[in-house]
Amino acid sequence: MNFDFSDEQKLLQQTARDYLEANSPLSTCREILEGDRPYAADLWKGAAEMGWQGAVIPEQYGGAEFGHLELAMIAYEVGRSLAPIPFGPSVYVATEAILRFGSEDQRSDWLPKLADGTAIGTFALSEKPGQNAAENIAAAVSSGKLSGVKMPVADGDVANLAVVAASEGGQVSLYIVNLEGSGIERESLDSFDPSRGQARIRFDGAAADKLEGADADGIATLLDVAAVLSAFEQVGAAERALEITREFILGRYAFGKPIAAFQAIKHRMADLWCKIELARSNAYYAAWALANDDPELATAGPIARISACEAFEDTTVEMIEFHGGVGYTWEYDCHLFYRRAKLLSSSLGTPKYWKNILIDRLQAEAAA
Repeated sequence: MNFDFSDEQKLLQQTARDYLEANSPLSTCREILEGDRPYAADLWKGAAEMGWQGAVIPEQYGGAEFGHLELAMIAYEVGRSLAPIPFGPSVYVATEAILRFGSEDQRSDWLPKLADGTAIGTFALSEKPGQNAAENIAAAVSSGKLSGVKMPVADGDVANLAVVAASEGGQVSLYIVNLEGSGIERESLDSFDPSRGQARIRFDGAAADKLEGADADGIATLLDVAAVLSAFEQVGAAERALEITREFILGRYAFGKPIAAFQAIKHRMADLWCKIELARSNAYYAAWALANDDPELATAGPIARISACEAFEDTTVEMIEFHGGVGYTWEYDCHLFYRRAKLLSSSLGTPKYWKNILIDRLQAEAAA
């Protein structure tokens, strides 16, 4: 059995890397972080022209219809470049939710706009910092009108539509909300990673279009899908951080030799490499389960999420330490990776949350 990616998929990945190296160097991320623009609009437009936002959208809705494996390759390269665009919430979650649960009218209305980048989607689940699951959701829908507050909402300051978790009749479901409609108030929040915006959104009688079939199990599966794709983004960023660190320690001298020559440094670099490769392996298996609609996704998704979070965060911490005093300065790029690692580790629920999910599912599987 061959678990490697095909030549066509590798070509797509290389094309994405070449494009991002030319159009999204780390200086682009820094420009967004330090400036007033919420995201790199030209990069977002260019990505849409290459079909990235519509990677899993069928051609009949204006998408490229590549598939989830191809989207995983694109996510990997988006992570490597720390691309400051609202890619994950729009593509991994909002688009996926409409594809999985949307009616024909909902798909026809929104998927073409999401595919060509004229619409940006987001996912509004949590209502307070640290909320990890669709439990104790206070936002409610009555007679098609949504009321409540969601925060933090990733890219909620720039999104055109939101897939919102809300309760109706005691049951939590997902609803499409046009964020440019009435009854909506948005407020930008300070973000640990200012290159990716966060917002508080207050809904006061906003029109909400229910996604039928998006029950508790459906929401859990949607989060599993997003976890897998986010894991690829994290592994790509971790690999880039390790490459930069390796280049730096080869050129930094102490006692007349590169610090990379010291055994203690070698051991720690080797440990990071192993963590990244383990995360990559877990992400590959989870991507296979996703692409084949295999039941193993229920455990493979959380495992990929956990290992990717740990690999990326640990690599960025060591990146700063190996750079020494300059690693803490604004001028070096270490903090760009550290910020993104912290943001991605909390965006879909913390690693602790996913560990608990994994334990619960393994116990349920053993008891079955």
